[in-house]
Amino acid sequence: MFLARVTGSVVATQKVDAMIGQKLLIVEPLRVNEKDQSGLVSTGRTFICVDTVGAGEGEVVMIVQGSSARFTPQTKPLPIDCAIIGIVDSVHLGPKSIFSAKESQASGK
Repeated sequence: MFLARVTGSVVATQKVDAMIGQKLLIVEPLRVNEKDQSGLVSTGRTFICVDTVGAGEGEVVMIVQGSSARFTPQTKPLPIDCAIIGIVDSVHLGPKSIFSAKESQASGK
């Protein structure tokens, strides 16, 4: 599993029948800041994921890749290799909080 931030969406009017009705989101994987572990920073990569949880732009989500992306009832029959499986509320390293969805929303990040 990985953490990622939703940065956009993809609309594809022509696709295989199994993908009709699937919400596709662009995500940017995140990692813990190496310098001081003060927060989450981008890895500089981008993926397209099927959204299984109703995520929205700007949210931090949990994603899975490869065969794990097809382990939910919704994604089992889909030809995918990346799925959003959760929306993150907070991230803690030991006693330190490095991400909070509430604080992120309040600050507009």
